[in-house]
Amino acid sequence: MNHMEIRFLTQDDDLLAVSHVYEQSWKYAYKGIIPQAYLDSIPAGRWAAGIAAGGMRSLCAIHNGQVIGTAAICKSRWAEYPDCGEIVSVYLLPAYMGKGYGRALLRRCAAELRAMGFRRILLWVLEENMRARRFYENNGFASAEVYRNDTIGGRDLREVMYLMKCEEHT
Repeated sequence: MNHMEIRFLTQDDDLLAVSHVYEQSWKYAYKGIIPQAYLDSIPAGRWAAGIAAGGMRSLCAIHNGQVIGTAAICKSRWAEYPDCGEIVSVYLLPAYMGKGYGRALLRRCAAELRAMGFRRILLWVLEENMRARRFYENNGFASAEVYRNDTIGGRDLREVMYLMKCEEHT
């Protein structure tokens, strides 16, 4: 893995470039899970307006001047888990998956949430997304055996919650 910078987004960042990471990651990671017609219909810039909204803090991973990854963190959005920090998303351009960039981005998210005072971190992942589930399991998260139903592109899907206790990774 060559040098990569991970930092919080600033107002000078190109939100279309960040949205592009979401778009390409969705089309790659969710192929065969979310209906293809839905994935094909995702427009350029789909996530741009929401990236800096909603009380979330967004990070970006930059390699050779290009935004190659993005992540969002916040205080838990779930009333049942008020003491948890939450990793809302971790996305990479497909060409950078499996090379350590995602692990670095995930670790930075966890470090930022720890710095905010959280001792537990939760995230949700599509139950069928085995690549992502293995990634989180290999990086200190465990399934909480808590599920929620979602519908994306007309398909009913289940998400599973993963938890990590921060003390184990200080």
